[in-house]
Amino acid sequence: MAELISKEGNKVQFQVAVPAAEVNRAYEQVWAGLARDVRVPGFRPGKAPRKVLEGRVGKGYVEQEVRDRLLQSHYPQAARELKLNLVDAQIDPGALQSGQSFTFTVRGETYPEVTLGDWRSAQLTAAAPEITDEVLERTLSDLQERNATFQTVERPIEATDQVTIEELGEGEGGSYPVYLDVAEAHVRDALIGKNVGDEVEITVPAHSHGDHEHPEHTVRVRVQGVQTKQLQELGDEFAKSLNFESLERLRTDLKAELERRARQEGDAARREEFIEHLVSGMQAEIPQALLDRRRDAMLEEIKDDLGRQGVKWGEYETFMQEQGKLDEFMGDLAKNAESRVRRDLALERLAEDLNVQVSDAEFSQTMTALAQANNLTPQQLQSQLGPNGINAYYISMVRERGLQQALAGLTAGESAQEAGSTAEASQQDGEGTTGEAAEGTQTDGEGGTEQGAAQQDATGAAEGQTEKSE
Repeated sequence: MAELISKEGNKVQFQVAVPAAEVNRAYEQVWAGLARDVRVPGFRPGKAPRKVLEGRVGKGYVEQEVRDRLLQSHYPQAARELKLNLVDAQIDPGALQSGQSFTFTVRGETYPEVTLGDWRSAQLTAAAPEITDEVLERTLSDLQERNATFQTVERPIEATDQVTIEELGEGEGGSYPVYLDVAEAHVRDALIGKNVGDEVEITVPAHSHGDHEHPEHTVRVRVQGVQTKQLQELGDEFAKSLNFESLERLRTDLKAELERRARQEGDAARREEFIEHLVSGMQAEIPQALLDRRRDAMLEEIKDDLGRQGVKWGEYETFMQEQGKLDEFMGDLAKNAESRVRRDLALERLAEDLNVQVSDAEFSQTMTALAQANNLTPQQLQSQLGPNGINAYYISMVRERGLQQALAGLTAGESAQEAGSTAEASQQDGEGTTGEAAEGTQTDGEGGTEQGAAQQDATGAAEGQTEKSE
Protein backbone atom coordinates (compact mmCIF):
# COMPACT_ATOMS: atom_id res chain seq x y z
CA MET A 1 0.00 0.00 0.00
CA ALA A 2 1.43 3.36 -1.06
CA GLU A 3 0.63 6.71 0.54
CA LEU A 4 1.66 10.10 -0.88
CA ILE A 5 3.11 12.16 1.97
CA SER A 6 4.03 15.38 0.17
CA LYS A 7 4.36 16.89 -3.29
CA GLU A 8 5.94 20.30 -3.81
CA GLY A 9 6.67 21.20 -7.41
CA ASN A 10 8.42 18.21 -8.87
CA LYS A 11 9.65 16.92 -5.48
CA VAL A 12 7.63 14.10 -3.93
CA GLN A 13 7.75 11.87 -0.89
CA PHE A 14 5.69 8.75 -0.35
CA GLN A 15 5.64 5.77 1.96
CA VAL A 16 5.03 2.13 1.17
CA ALA A 17 3.85 -0.48 3.67
CA VAL A 18 4.40 -4.11 2.72
CA PRO A 19 2.07 -6.52 4.57
CA ALA A 20 3.61 -9.09 6.90
CA ALA A 21 2.38 -11.90 4.65
CA GLU A 22 4.43 -10.48 1.75
CA VAL A 23 7.46 -10.19 4.02
CA ASN A 24 7.11 -13.81 5.12
CA ARG A 25 6.77 -14.92 1.50
CA ALA A 26 9.99 -13.08 0.60
CA TYR A 27 11.81 -14.75 3.49
CA GLU A 28 10.57 -18.16 2.35
CA GLN A 29 11.75 -17.50 -1.20
CA VAL A 30 15.22 -16.44 -0.03
CA TRP A 31 15.55 -19.44 2.29
CA ALA A 32 14.42 -21.77 -0.51
CA GLY A 33 17.04 -20.31 -2.83
CA LEU A 34 19.78 -20.71 -0.24
CA ALA A 35 18.79 -24.30 0.48
CA ARG A 36 18.96 -25.03 -3.24
CA ASP A 37 22.24 -23.26 -3.97
CA VAL A 38 24.35 -23.54 -0.81
CA ARG A 39 26.10 -26.86 -0.29
CA VAL A 40 26.63 -27.85 3.35
CA PRO A 41 28.82 -30.88 4.13
CA GLY A 42 26.84 -33.63 5.86
CA PHE A 43 23.48 -32.54 4.48
CA ARG A 44 21.70 -33.45 1.29
CA PRO A 45 20.88 -30.53 -1.06
CA GLY A 46 17.92 -28.62 0.31
CA LYS A 47 17.95 -30.39 3.68
CA ALA A 48 20.30 -28.17 5.70
CA PRO A 49 18.55 -26.40 8.63
CA ARG A 50 18.13 -22.64 8.37
CA LYS A 51 20.38 -22.03 11.36
CA VAL A 52 23.17 -23.91 9.58
CA LEU A 53 22.55 -22.00 6.35
CA GLU A 54 22.51 -18.72 8.25
CA GLY A 55 25.83 -19.64 9.79
CA ARG A 56 27.27 -20.20 6.31
CA VAL A 57 26.05 -16.97 4.68
CA GLY A 58 25.46 -14.67 7.65
CA LYS A 59 22.23 -13.22 9.02
CA GLY A 60 22.88 -9.88 7.36
CA TYR A 61 23.01 -11.54 3.93
CA VAL A 62 19.54 -13.05 4.38
CA GLU A 63 18.03 -9.74 5.48
CA GLN A 64 19.66 -7.86 2.60
CA GLU A 65 18.34 -10.38 0.06
CA VAL A 66 14.82 -10.11 1.49
CA ARG A 67 15.01 -6.31 1.60
CA ASP A 68 16.22 -6.11 -2.01
CA ARG A 69 13.50 -8.48 -3.16
CA LEU A 70 10.78 -6.43 -1.47
CA LEU A 71 12.09 -3.09 -2.76
CA GLN A 72 12.53 -4.37 -6.31
CA SER A 73 8.91 -5.50 -6.49
CA HIS A 74 7.05 -2.93 -4.37
CA TYR A 75 8.84 0.33 -5.26
CA PRO A 76 7.99 0.28 -9.00
CA GLN A 77 4.50 -0.97 -8.18
CA ALA A 78 3.96 1.91 -5.74
CA ALA A 79 5.21 4.47 -8.27
CA ARG A 80 2.71 3.14 -10.81
CA GLU A 81 -0.08 3.09 -8.22
CA LEU A 82 0.52 6.77 -7.40
CA LYS A 83 0.97 7.60 -11.10
CA LEU A 84 4.43 9.06 -10.50
CA ASN A 85 7.11 9.10 -13.18
CA LEU A 86 10.22 9.54 -11.07
CA VAL A 87 13.46 10.86 -12.48
CA ASP A 88 15.40 9.34 -9.63
CA ALA A 89 14.68 8.39 -6.07
CA GLN A 90 16.29 7.88 -2.69
CA ILE A 91 14.83 4.93 -0.80
CA ASP A 92 15.03 4.81 3.00
CA PRO A 93 14.09 1.30 4.20
CA GLY A 94 12.68 0.76 7.68
CA ALA A 95 13.33 -2.13 10.05
CA LEU A 96 12.89 -5.60 8.60
CA GLN A 97 11.76 -8.61 10.59
CA SER A 98 10.01 -11.82 9.70
CA GLY A 99 6.33 -11.84 10.67
CA GLN A 100 6.04 -8.04 10.64
CA SER A 101 5.14 -5.51 7.98
CA PHE A 102 7.97 -3.68 6.23
CA THR A 103 7.85 0.06 5.57
CA PHE A 104 10.08 2.19 3.36
CA THR A 105 10.04 5.85 2.40
CA VAL A 106 10.81 7.22 -1.06
CA ARG A 107 12.00 10.76 -1.79
CA GLY A 108 12.44 11.76 -5.39
CA GLU A 109 11.79 14.13 -8.27
CA THR A 110 9.10 13.70 -10.88
CA TYR A 111 9.37 14.76 -14.47
CA PRO A 112 8.30 18.38 -15.17
CA GLU A 113 4.89 19.33 -16.52
CA VAL A 114 4.85 18.93 -20.29
CA THR A 115 2.40 20.31 -22.85
CA LEU A 116 2.31 18.92 -26.36
CA GLY A 117 1.23 20.65 -29.54
CA ASP A 118 -1.47 19.34 -31.87
CA TRP A 119 0.25 16.12 -32.86
CA ARG A 120 -2.96 14.43 -34.05
CA SER A 121 -3.02 16.59 -37.18
CA ALA A 122 0.63 15.90 -38.03
CA GLN A 123 1.17 15.29 -41.74
CA LEU A 124 4.04 12.83 -42.06
CA THR A 125 5.83 12.87 -45.41
CA ALA A 126 8.34 10.07 -44.84
CA ALA A 127 7.58 6.96 -46.86
CA ALA A 128 9.17 3.67 -47.80
CA PRO A 129 11.53 3.90 -50.80
CA GLU A 130 10.02 2.49 -53.98
CA ILE A 131 11.56 -0.76 -55.17
CA THR A 132 11.61 -0.27 -58.92
CA ASP A 133 12.89 -2.64 -61.59
CA GLU A 134 15.99 -0.46 -61.76
CA VAL A 135 16.65 -0.97 -58.04
CA LEU A 136 16.18 -4.71 -58.42
CA GLU A 137 18.56 -4.91 -61.38
CA ARG A 138 21.14 -2.81 -59.57
CA THR A 139 20.92 -5.14 -56.57
CA LEU A 140 21.38 -8.16 -58.83
CA SER A 141 24.46 -6.49 -60.32
CA ASP A 142 25.81 -5.94 -56.81
CA LEU A 143 25.30 -9.64 -56.13
CA GLN A 144 27.29 -10.44 -59.25
CA GLU A 145 30.09 -8.14 -58.10
CA ARG A 146 30.19 -9.63 -54.60
CA ASN A 147 30.35 -13.15 -56.00
CA ALA A 148 32.93 -12.40 -58.68
CA THR A 149 36.04 -14.53 -59.05
CA PHE A 150 39.53 -13.41 -60.07
CA GLN A 151 41.74 -15.07 -62.67
CA THR A 152 45.47 -14.46 -63.07
CA VAL A 153 46.40 -12.75 -66.35
CA GLU A 154 49.64 -11.70 -68.03
CA ARG A 155 48.98 -8.24 -69.41
CA PRO A 156 49.17 -4.60 -68.32
CA ILE A 157 46.98 -3.63 -65.37
CA GLU A 158 43.45 -2.43 -66.19
CA ALA A 159 41.00 -0.34 -64.18
CA THR A 160 38.94 -3.20 -62.69
CA ASP A 161 41.79 -5.58 -61.85
CA GLN A 162 42.92 -6.89 -58.51
CA VAL A 163 46.63 -6.18 -58.11
CA THR A 164 48.97 -7.75 -55.57
CA ILE A 165 51.72 -5.35 -54.55
CA GLU A 166 54.74 -5.54 -52.25
CA GLU A 167 55.97 -2.50 -50.34
CA LEU A 168 59.68 -1.78 -50.76
CA GLY A 169 62.17 0.19 -48.73
CA GLU A 170 62.51 0.66 -44.98
CA GLY A 171 59.84 -0.94 -42.85
CA GLU A 172 58.55 -3.08 -45.70
CA GLY A 173 54.84 -3.68 -45.25
CA GLY A 174 54.65 -7.08 -46.94
CA SER A 175 52.30 -8.02 -49.76
CA TYR A 176 48.61 -7.22 -50.00
CA PRO A 177 45.88 -6.99 -52.68
CA VAL A 178 44.55 -3.74 -54.11
CA TYR A 179 41.12 -3.66 -55.78
CA LEU A 180 41.47 -0.92 -58.38
CA ASP A 181 37.74 -0.40 -58.94
CA VAL A 182 37.45 0.90 -55.36
CA ALA A 183 41.00 2.19 -54.83
CA GLU A 184 41.76 5.88 -54.40
CA ALA A 185 42.60 7.83 -57.54
CA HIS A 186 46.31 8.30 -56.80
CA VAL A 187 46.75 4.53 -56.34
CA ARG A 188 44.73 3.63 -59.41
CA ASP A 189 46.48 6.17 -61.64
CA ALA A 190 49.93 4.97 -60.56
CA LEU A 191 49.22 1.27 -61.24
CA ILE A 192 47.12 1.21 -64.42
CA GLY A 193 49.24 0.13 -67.39
CA LYS A 194 52.02 -1.43 -65.28
CA ASN A 195 53.09 -5.08 -65.51
CA VAL A 196 54.13 -7.81 -63.10
CA GLY A 197 57.65 -7.06 -61.83
CA ASP A 198 57.41 -3.31 -62.36
CA GLU A 199 58.43 -1.07 -59.47
CA VAL A 200 56.08 1.86 -59.00
CA GLU A 201 56.22 5.02 -56.89
CA ILE A 202 52.86 6.06 -55.47
CA THR A 203 52.56 9.62 -54.19
CA VAL A 204 50.18 9.72 -51.23
CA PRO A 205 48.69 13.21 -50.72
CA ALA A 206 48.57 14.85 -47.30
CA HIS A 207 45.66 13.54 -45.27
CA SER A 208 44.35 13.02 -41.75
CA HIS A 209 43.67 9.67 -40.15
CA GLY A 210 41.77 9.85 -36.88
CA ASP A 211 43.48 12.50 -34.79
CA HIS A 212 46.76 12.33 -36.72
CA GLU A 213 47.86 14.46 -39.69
CA HIS A 214 50.02 12.81 -42.37
CA PRO A 215 52.08 14.94 -44.82
CA GLU A 216 52.44 14.07 -48.49
CA HIS A 217 54.85 11.16 -48.97
CA THR A 218 55.91 8.56 -51.53
CA VAL A 219 55.55 4.78 -51.27
CA ARG A 220 57.57 2.47 -53.53
CA VAL A 221 55.94 -0.86 -54.45
CA ARG A 222 56.55 -3.81 -56.77
CA VAL A 223 53.71 -5.42 -58.76
CA GLN A 224 53.59 -9.12 -57.87
CA GLY A 225 50.43 -10.25 -59.63
CA VAL A 226 47.49 -9.14 -61.76
CA GLN A 227 44.06 -10.76 -61.66
CA THR A 228 41.03 -9.89 -63.72
CA LYS A 229 37.51 -9.92 -62.40
CA GLN A 230 35.21 -12.64 -63.75
CA LEU A 231 31.47 -12.03 -63.35
CA GLN A 232 29.09 -14.97 -63.56
CA GLU A 233 26.39 -14.65 -66.20
CA LEU A 234 23.09 -13.56 -64.71
CA GLY A 235 21.09 -16.75 -65.21
CA ASP A 236 19.79 -19.86 -63.52
CA GLU A 237 23.29 -21.20 -62.83
CA PHE A 238 24.20 -18.00 -61.01
CA ALA A 239 20.98 -18.25 -58.97
CA LYS A 240 21.72 -21.88 -58.09
CA SER A 241 25.19 -20.90 -56.87
CA LEU A 242 23.35 -18.73 -54.31
CA ASN A 243 21.02 -21.63 -53.36
CA PHE A 244 18.03 -20.45 -55.40
CA GLU A 245 16.33 -22.85 -57.79
CA SER A 246 16.17 -20.36 -60.66
CA LEU A 247 16.88 -16.76 -61.61
CA GLU A 248 13.16 -16.04 -61.47
CA ARG A 249 12.98 -17.31 -57.90
CA LEU A 250 16.03 -15.21 -57.02
CA ARG A 251 14.37 -12.11 -58.47
CA THR A 252 11.12 -12.82 -56.60
CA ASP A 253 12.75 -13.45 -53.23
CA LEU A 254 15.19 -10.57 -53.63
CA LYS A 255 12.40 -8.13 -54.46
CA ALA A 256 10.40 -9.33 -51.46
CA GLU A 257 13.40 -8.79 -49.21
CA LEU A 258 14.07 -5.34 -50.68
CA GLU A 259 10.43 -4.38 -50.12
CA ARG A 260 10.58 -5.66 -46.53
CA ARG A 261 13.66 -3.55 -45.84
CA ALA A 262 12.07 -0.58 -47.55
CA ARG A 263 9.03 -0.87 -45.28
CA GLN A 264 11.30 -0.99 -42.25
CA GLU A 265 13.19 2.06 -43.50
CA GLY A 266 9.93 3.89 -44.13
CA ASP A 267 8.59 2.99 -40.68
CA ALA A 268 11.81 4.18 -39.03
CA ALA A 269 11.70 7.44 -41.00
CA ARG A 270 8.05 8.06 -40.08
CA ARG A 271 8.84 7.28 -36.46
CA GLU A 272 11.71 9.78 -36.38
CA GLU A 273 9.71 12.44 -38.24
CA PHE A 274 6.84 12.09 -35.78
CA ILE A 275 9.11 12.33 -32.74
CA GLU A 276 10.74 15.47 -34.15
CA HIS A 277 7.27 16.95 -34.73
CA LEU A 278 6.26 16.01 -31.20
CA VAL A 279 9.36 17.54 -29.61
CA SER A 280 9.20 20.73 -31.67
CA GLY A 281 5.68 21.42 -30.41
CA MET A 282 6.44 20.56 -26.77
CA GLN A 283 6.50 23.13 -23.97
CA ALA A 284 8.29 22.27 -20.73
CA GLU A 285 10.59 23.82 -18.15
CA ILE A 286 13.29 21.20 -17.77
CA PRO A 287 15.21 21.32 -14.48
CA GLN A 288 18.95 21.63 -14.92
CA ALA A 289 19.38 18.77 -12.45
CA LEU A 290 17.57 16.47 -14.87
CA LEU A 291 19.83 17.52 -17.75
CA ASP A 292 22.94 17.12 -15.62
CA ARG A 293 21.84 13.67 -14.51
CA ARG A 294 21.33 12.52 -18.08
CA ARG A 295 24.66 14.03 -19.17
CA ASP A 296 26.48 12.27 -16.34
CA ALA A 297 24.82 8.96 -17.23
CA MET A 298 25.87 9.34 -20.87
CA LEU A 299 29.41 10.18 -19.79
CA GLU A 300 29.53 7.00 -17.70
CA GLU A 301 28.46 5.01 -20.78
CA ILE A 302 31.32 6.58 -22.75
CA LYS A 303 33.78 5.74 -19.98
CA ASP A 304 32.57 2.13 -19.98
CA ASP A 305 32.94 1.90 -23.77
CA LEU A 306 36.47 3.28 -23.59
CA GLY A 307 37.31 0.87 -20.79
CA ARG A 308 36.21 -2.09 -22.92
CA GLN A 309 38.67 -0.85 -25.56
CA GLY A 310 41.46 -0.66 -23.00
CA VAL A 311 41.43 3.15 -22.83
CA LYS A 312 41.24 4.96 -19.50
CA TRP A 313 38.96 7.99 -19.34
CA GLY A 314 41.64 10.10 -17.67
CA GLU A 315 44.06 9.48 -20.53
CA TYR A 316 41.39 10.22 -23.15
CA GLU A 317 40.36 13.40 -21.31
CA THR A 318 43.98 14.57 -21.18
CA PHE A 319 44.43 13.86 -24.89
CA MET A 320 41.34 15.90 -25.82
CA GLN A 321 42.50 18.70 -23.55
CA GLU A 322 45.86 18.79 -25.34
CA GLN A 323 44.08 18.85 -28.70
CA GLY A 324 41.85 21.70 -27.53
CA LYS A 325 38.72 19.60 -28.10
CA LEU A 326 37.55 18.86 -24.56
CA ASP A 327 35.20 21.86 -24.28
CA GLU A 328 33.64 21.01 -27.64
CA PHE A 329 33.22 17.38 -26.56
CA MET A 330 31.51 18.33 -23.29
CA GLY A 331 29.32 20.87 -25.09
CA ASP A 332 28.16 18.26 -27.60
CA LEU A 333 27.50 15.85 -24.75
CA ALA A 334 25.29 18.42 -23.00
CA LYS A 335 23.34 19.08 -26.23
CA ASN A 336 22.80 15.36 -26.81
CA ALA A 337 21.68 14.94 -23.21
CA GLU A 338 19.10 17.71 -23.60
CA SER A 339 17.89 16.21 -26.88
CA ARG A 340 17.36 12.82 -25.26
CA VAL A 341 15.60 14.30 -22.24
CA ARG A 342 13.24 16.31 -24.44
CA ARG A 343 12.42 13.24 -26.53
CA ASP A 344 11.72 11.15 -23.44
CA LEU A 345 9.53 13.84 -21.88
CA ALA A 346 7.53 14.28 -25.07
CA LEU A 347 6.98 10.54 -25.45
CA GLU A 348 5.98 10.12 -21.82
CA ARG A 349 3.45 12.95 -22.12
CA LEU A 350 2.14 11.35 -25.29
CA ALA A 351 1.61 8.07 -23.43
CA GLU A 352 -0.26 9.94 -20.68
CA ASP A 353 -2.51 11.68 -23.22
CA LEU A 354 -3.32 8.31 -24.77
CA ASN A 355 -3.84 6.72 -21.34
CA VAL A 356 -1.38 3.95 -22.19
CA GLN A 357 -1.35 1.10 -19.69
CA VAL A 358 1.14 -1.68 -19.09
CA SER A 359 -0.22 -4.19 -16.60
CA ASP A 360 1.89 -5.79 -13.90
CA ALA A 361 1.42 -9.13 -15.65
CA GLU A 362 2.66 -7.73 -18.98
CA PHE A 363 5.64 -6.08 -17.33
CA SER A 364 6.54 -9.25 -15.44
CA GLN A 365 6.32 -11.27 -18.66
CA THR A 366 8.59 -8.79 -20.46
CA MET A 367 11.13 -8.81 -17.65
CA THR A 368 11.16 -12.62 -17.64
CA ALA A 369 11.78 -12.68 -21.41
CA LEU A 370 14.55 -10.09 -21.03
CA ALA A 371 16.16 -12.13 -18.28
CA GLN A 372 16.06 -15.29 -20.39
CA ALA A 373 17.59 -13.45 -23.35
CA ASN A 374 20.52 -12.51 -21.11
CA ASN A 375 20.82 -15.96 -19.50
CA LEU A 376 19.67 -14.61 -16.14
CA THR A 377 16.88 -15.44 -13.75
CA PRO A 378 14.27 -12.69 -13.27
CA GLN A 379 15.61 -12.17 -9.76
CA GLN A 380 19.18 -11.74 -11.03
CA LEU A 381 18.01 -9.22 -13.63
CA GLN A 382 16.10 -7.24 -11.01
CA SER A 383 19.17 -7.22 -8.77
CA GLN A 384 21.31 -5.88 -11.61
CA LEU A 385 18.83 -3.17 -12.57
CA GLY A 386 17.92 -2.12 -9.04
CA PRO A 387 14.64 -0.37 -8.15
CA ASN A 388 15.38 2.76 -10.22
CA GLY A 389 16.46 0.68 -13.21
CA ILE A 390 13.31 -1.42 -13.06
CA ASN A 391 11.14 1.68 -12.92
CA ALA A 392 13.05 3.23 -15.83
CA TYR A 393 12.49 0.09 -17.91
CA TYR A 394 8.78 0.19 -17.15
CA ILE A 395 8.61 3.82 -18.28
CA SER A 396 10.47 2.96 -21.49
CA MET A 397 7.83 0.29 -22.22
CA VAL A 398 5.07 2.86 -21.73
CA ARG A 399 6.85 5.35 -24.01
CA GLU A 400 7.25 2.78 -26.77
CA ARG A 401 3.66 1.62 -26.56
CA GLY A 402 2.40 5.19 -26.70
CA LEU A 403 4.54 5.96 -29.74
CA GLN A 404 3.32 2.87 -31.58
CA GLN A 405 -0.29 3.67 -30.73
CA ALA A 406 0.02 7.26 -31.96
CA LEU A 407 1.69 6.21 -35.21
CA ALA A 408 -0.97 3.56 -35.79
CA GLY A 409 -3.66 6.20 -35.30
CA LEU A 410 -2.02 8.58 -37.76
CA THR A 411 -1.62 5.79 -40.32
CA ALA A 412 -5.28 4.81 -39.94
CA GLY A 413 -6.32 8.44 -40.36
CA GLU A 414 -4.19 8.82 -43.47
CA SER A 415 -5.65 5.62 -44.92
CA ALA A 416 -9.20 6.82 -44.24
CA GLN A 417 -8.43 10.22 -45.77
CA GLU A 418 -6.89 8.56 -48.82
CA ALA A 419 -9.90 6.26 -49.16
CA GLY A 420 -12.22 9.27 -48.90
CA SER A 421 -10.27 11.13 -51.58
CA THR A 422 -10.38 8.08 -53.83
CA ALA A 423 -14.13 7.69 -53.32
CA GLU A 424 -14.70 11.39 -54.06
CA ALA A 425 -12.60 11.16 -57.20
CA SER A 426 -14.53 8.07 -58.27
CA GLN A 427 -17.82 9.86 -57.66
CA GLN A 428 -16.68 12.81 -59.74
CA ASP A 429 -15.56 10.46 -62.50
CA GLY A 430 -18.93 8.72 -62.30
CA GLU A 431 -20.81 11.98 -62.59
CA GLY A 432 -18.70 12.93 -65.58
CA THR A 433 -19.33 9.58 -67.22
CA THR A 434 -23.08 9.82 -66.56
CA GLY A 435 -23.20 13.29 -68.08
CA GLU A 436 -21.27 12.15 -71.11
CA ALA A 437 -23.56 9.15 -71.46
CA ALA A 438 -26.62 11.38 -71.28
CA GLU A 439 -25.19 13.68 -73.89
CA GLY A 440 -24.35 10.66 -75.98
CA THR A 441 -27.94 9.43 -75.70
CA GLN A 442 -29.24 12.75 -76.87
CA THR A 443 -26.82 12.78 -79.79
CA ASP A 444 -27.68 9.22 -80.62
CA GLY A 445 -31.35 10.18 -80.60
CA GLU A 446 -30.74 12.99 -83.01
CA GLY A 447 -28.58 10.74 -85.09
CA GLY A 448 -31.32 8.13 -84.98
CA THR A 449 -33.81 10.61 -86.45
CA GLU A 450 -31.45 11.42 -89.28
CA GLN A 451 -30.84 7.73 -89.80
CA GLY A 452 -34.62 7.10 -89.87
CA ALA A 453 -35.06 9.80 -92.47
CA ALA A 454 -32.29 8.32 -94.54
CA GLN A 455 -33.90 4.91 -94.28
CA GLN A 456 -37.22 6.40 -95.37
CA ASP A 457 -35.49 8.08 -98.30
CA ALA A 458 -33.84 4.81 -99.19
CA THR A 459 -37.15 2.99 -98.89
CA GLY A 460 -38.84 5.56 -101.03
CA ALA A 461 -36.10 5.33 -103.62
CA ALA A 462 -36.37 1.58 -103.58
CA GLU A 463 -40.11 1.81 -103.98
CA GLY A 464 -39.66 4.27 -106.81
CA GLN A 465 -37.31 1.87 -108.54
CA THR A 466 -39.93 -0.87 -108.00
CA GLU A 467 -42.69 1.22 -109.51
CA LYS A 468 -40.57 1.93 -112.57
CA SER A 469 -39.81 -1.72 -113.01
CA GLU A 470 -43.50 -2.48 -112.94
